[in-house]
Amino acid sequence: MIGTPVPKSKLVGKRICDIIFGILFGVISLPIILVFAIIIKLTSKGPVFFRQKRVGYMGKPIVITKLRSMRNDAEKMTGAVWAKKDDPRVTTVGKFMRKTRVDELPQFWSIIKGDMSLVGPRPERFVLTEEFSEKWPDFPRRLRIIPGLTGYAQIHGGYDLKPNEKCKLDNYYIDHYSLEFDFKIAFETLKIIITGDGAR
Repeated sequence: MIGTPVPKSKLVGKRICDIIFGILFGVISLPIILVFAIIIKLTSKGPVFFRQKRVGYMGKPIVITKLRSMRNDAEKMTGAVWAKKDDPRVTTVGKFMRKTRVDELPQFWSIIKGDMSLVGPRPERFVLTEEFSEKWPDFPRRLRIIPGLTGYAQIHGGYDLKPNEKCKLDNYYIDHYSLEFDFKIAFETLKIIITGDGAR
């Protein structure tokens, strides 16, 4: 059960920031996306962009777009699996993009559109959301707010976290949501990227 969403009155400032920074960083990221799109095309087979349907706000389906960081046949044998640290399916270029979060840059356009926010729980796939919701009843509660490009869970473990641990951190963020909290998470995310701690 998803539960009661965060009141829209509390999210006005969040949406304004998403539009302003989404447009700003979306435009700035265009030449970076172009450079890595060429590198991806020259170094591995498959499309430049990776598109996938995910679970958005209150269970609404959204489509996320990323620069492809894995082999084109990554899930051909395994199917949908939980992302993990040092994933062998990630390409050499993909490792760098994940470490610097370059692969996430196309999602600024999802932020401008309103499907995503700069900060919030990362959107997950439907099949995994259903699986985890059966194991951990609190898992769907993370859908009470718009999913984000980065989040509280991402600065506290990321790929090292198990689904139930990530769920607890996501719900903590929602239960204690404030615009100030968003800025703190965004700042911590920037520190992780600058220090080279990698994608989370």
